[in-house]
Amino acid sequence: MSAASGSAVAEPSLLSRERIIAKPGFNRWLVPPAALCIHLCIGMAYGFSVFWKPLQAALVGADGKPLPECSAGAVTFAEKSLGTLKALTATDCNWSQFDLGWMYTFFFVLLGVSAAIWGGWLERAGPRKAGLVATFCWCGGLVIAAIGVYIHQLWLMWLGAGVIGGIGLGLGYISPVSTLIKWFPDRRGMATGMAIMGFGGGAMIGSPLATILMQHFRTPTNTGVWETYMTMAAIYFAFMLIGAFGYRLPPPGWKPEGWTPPPVTNRMITSANVHLDNAHKTPQFWLLWLILCMNVSAGIGIIGAASPMLQETFGGALAGDASVGYAQLKQNLELAAKAAGVGAGFVGLISLFNIFGRFAWASSSDKLGRKTTYFIFFVLGAALYVLASFAADWKILALFVGSFCIIASMYGGGFATIPAYLADMFGTQFVGAIHGRLLTAWSTAGIVGPVIVNYMHDTRQAAGIAPDQIYGPIFYTLAGLLVVGFIANLLVRPVDPKWHMSESEVAAEQAKLMSAGVTAKAASGSFGIGKGGLDFKAALFWLLVVVPLAWGVWNTVEKALVLFH
Repeated sequence: MSAASGSAVAEPSLLSRERIIAKPGFNRWLVPPAALCIHLCIGMAYGFSVFWKPLQAALVGADGKPLPECSAGAVTFAEKSLGTLKALTATDCNWSQFDLGWMYTFFFVLLGVSAAIWGGWLERAGPRKAGLVATFCWCGGLVIAAIGVYIHQLWLMWLGAGVIGGIGLGLGYISPVSTLIKWFPDRRGMATGMAIMGFGGGAMIGSPLATILMQHFRTPTNTGVWETYMTMAAIYFAFMLIGAFGYRLPPPGWKPEGWTPPPVTNRMITSANVHLDNAHKTPQFWLLWLILCMNVSAGIGIIGAASPMLQETFGGALAGDASVGYAQLKQNLELAAKAAGVGAGFVGLISLFNIFGRFAWASSSDKLGRKTTYFIFFVLGAALYVLASFAADWKILALFVGSFCIIASMYGGGFATIPAYLADMFGTQFVGAIHGRLLTAWSTAGIVGPVIVNYMHDTRQAAGIAPDQIYGPIFYTLAGLLVVGFIANLLVRPVDPKWHMSESEVAAEQAKLMSAGVTAKAASGSFGIGKGGLDFKAALFWLLVVVPLAWGVWNTVEKALVLFH
């Protein structure tokens, strides 16, 4: 072999980080729709409850009626848990909502854990490889869950969609974060808001799609769920592949043409970087962890109980008869159906505010600053919970609904703003991995929030409290969580310079991630990359994600209109 051939640089593999370094002429507006392709698919985790009712009646007897649930007659948590253990492998009884509801726990616990464990690997491997692994985990998990439904094995459902799918959620969720922040240094909040908006919007597309598919596949003896899982896995696989292979990274030193970093007048934004291994050693990391945990805990439990909360609080007023309370409402099937329709509309409206709050609040944070934005979340959120308690007592439906719409927007906005807050604090070099570790706050909140709401609800209900009086103390408790978040946000200060990496350390880290051929070109400038705006190719890619999102929004608005009849 000649010296020349021996010294030649090997062609990077298709999935390598070096392979996705953008070349001159690349348009940075092609990256957000790639992120949305993945987030709109994995966001269906929020909509999985659409499968619960069909799955609870999956097995039917000779008389054509659903078999009893495995935990039939269970009242206490211990009895329900024993029923769930039986349900894991039983084929002669149906699953309960309690059994199926554990899927949510698996989703969000595994999301945070996998993001924390593999966030560092993602930074080294690049978003394409991480997006591809997320694709196989999420879609493969759905296939395994479909097999579990087909042979009626709950443990396969848990393993497939819950555990393996949950890992896919974590990797898919964080795969675009640091990439988008690097591509949009001029608009960090807007960039992450665009992608994370997709995670909130996934259920708006997936839920009605799943309902249509189940209706298509349903037979007198088959709920159509396993076929729906398989079909959605195929659709998601195609979209997520497009997203993963659509990712590109800017070269080291790249910046938008004509843009120069403004002078740092906000002490809360650093131009330095903190190493992944040191970020969790700073008080700022744990304060931000607490901020996210409190914001999510205060929202996730009440959003999960939105429909029954509205029906219990307003009763027959939702169906046009304010003289009928919730207890009497359950005895009147016609009124109950109308009230349930209004409850579904309320859930749809909350979903819309959750989704668009992610983009609007994160974008606003570019002007307001992250710390100020979270101050608004905590102060306004706590005030709105108190106001919602009064609105429930005064029976003012519009005020109650409006309060929770704004709360939902700030719940979503908290998710979308936190990556930019991290970049402000710790720099952009390891922001994806640091964000992954911070998402353990979401995993914690996914347990804390629902436990607080459900425990307080069931305890007060068992004590004989009237349904329309149950939620007041719950709202005040959730407001208290936001006060804790307010204090944590108040304590956030710039990271001590002793944790900052030197320029040579940053260069060394970047060199580890690039081949010699790439780093040799590294400098500072635009390199002809990032131009174009919404040109034809970018517009076409955006249409691929905007059309299904618009369809989901339309379906949701139709349901929400019931509130205004």
